[in-house]
Amino acid sequence: MSDPRFAVAIPAFEAAATVGPVVRRSLATHADVILVDDGSGDGTGEVARACGVPVLTHDVNLGKGRALKTAFDHLFARGYDAVVTLDADGQHPPEEIPKLTAAWNLGADLVLGTRAHLFAQMSAVRRAANGTSSWLISHVAGTELPDCQTGFRLYTRQLIEAIGFPEPRFEAESAVIVRAARHGFSIVGVPVRLVKADGRATSHFRPVIDSLRIAGAVTRARLESRA
Repeated sequence: MSDPRFAVAIPAFEAAATVGPVVRRSLATHADVILVDDGSGDGTGEVARACGVPVLTHDVNLGKGRALKTAFDHLFARGYDAVVTLDADGQHPPEEIPKLTAAWNLGADLVLGTRAHLFAQMSAVRRAANGTSSWLISHVAGTELPDCQTGFRLYTRQLIEAIGFPEPRFEAESAVIVRAARHGFSIVGVPVRLVKADGRATSHFRPVIDSLRIAGAVTRARLESRA
């Protein structure tokens, strides 16, 4: 049996100003890297291609959940056993990837690169939002997790094949935690460092609309598990 393989996937939207260093640092850490350009109009895909990575392109912006699903479908169909996801804005240092893969090698199905140890460095609004959402998602999932909003993650093929990844936008990353926990998959949080603890300036997250989407998605995921 061959050794398990993983790839790095970077979902990106309007990230031309930041994505180049993210791609280059990812390649310096691991050879298998792709980018999903989710309908950007600023040349994000071209910047990534110039760095030497394959780019999957959405003609219009479909949302982060759809971008991640595109990456999963592409990479798992090519035999990869796991996918590490990190954001294109430079908040997630690719040099921290070995921390996530180490947890995977010990048996985790979903690895979260957590930032709870950095919450004190965030603005009061972001700190409250992360703390409240993590508490809510942990409660619905039935397992305590310190940081459920991180986009720095590792997903296994077995996990995605079993529970899917149906939501289109930011809520997909919350709902998958609930489904994973309710289906008995191993979820592990690994503390990671960040370039900046508070990434509001580069985030496309809309606090009100996306928080409502997240609440609805985790509720539906919980009801699915009961059914």
